[in-house]
Amino acid sequence: MSPTASNPDAVPLPVNYDAPSELSAMLDGLGLGMRKKYGQNFLVSGRARSRIAALFGAEPGARAWEIGPGAGAMTREALLLGLALSAFEIDKGFAEFIRGAYGSTPGFRLYEGDFVKTWRAAFEADGRPELAFGNLPYNAAGAIIAALIEGGVRPPRMVFTVQKEAAQRMCAAPSTKNYSAFSVLCQSAYAVKSVFDLSPGSFWPQPRVSSSVVTMEARPDAVAHSGDKAFTGFTRACFSSRRKTLRNNLKAAGRPERQIAAACEAAGVSPDARAETLTPELFSELYDAFGRLA
Repeated sequence: MSPTASNPDAVPLPVNYDAPSELSAMLDGLGLGMRKKYGQNFLVSGRARSRIAALFGAEPGARAWEIGPGAGAMTREALLLGLALSAFEIDKGFAEFIRGAYGSTPGFRLYEGDFVKTWRAAFEADGRPELAFGNLPYNAAGAIIAALIEGGVRPPRMVFTVQKEAAQRMCAAPSTKNYSAFSVLCQSAYAVKSVFDLSPGSFWPQPRVSSSVVTMEARPDAVAHSGDKAFTGFTRACFSSRRKTLRNNLKAAGRPERQIAAACEAAGVSPDARAETLTPELFSELYDAFGRLA
């Protein structure tokens, strides 16, 4: 029987996650220093953890993936909900701690190493998870989300805590300053929403920036070619210089000008438009038009 919120005693509490002093003592006792390269900041606000867990929307027993559990604060929240949890931890020290704390909990599995390199093993073992969540470091968030979308995992729901700047890019609408190829990647496959912000004080150590909690709900009408790496490469080429037109960016990417003109005409797009004005759907139509000319 999986643990549920009505049976909290079935899930260990290895440390008081609300107390930075206890977390610090635990880390010192285990010889675990903070690894800045992994962007580790622990969520010490119990209210914030509860608000995030309330967004999961998965039934007890559903398989979920947690990316970067760290000391396991959100790990425990997921296990309290009765989720069958696969956790991915890149730091060997924290992986050892997580294994010791939660390894015997029913449904829990731990995968050590870089998520981008280890997710396939979990996918082969568990199949598609119903949920993916995690507090993603800024320097890895894009690669992690791209792996989930382009790798074909595509959980029906994803809930990520990211730096506010990344959230703005994920949710940006066309013709706004934050709209980018990453926006197209996310929005072509998911309905993306920034739900609430978290102040630096919600974390220990406090980061220098604010964070946002973002939900991603799989689109039943996903854009054609969403998650296709070649399509992602095409959109990146279109955005390669924001001040330049589609014509100039695609010429720089090696597309013949005559082909650019023909593809744009077929897709109903001006070659003198800038990439930031195109919706994901228009990018897909333009990509198709180039494909027909190949």
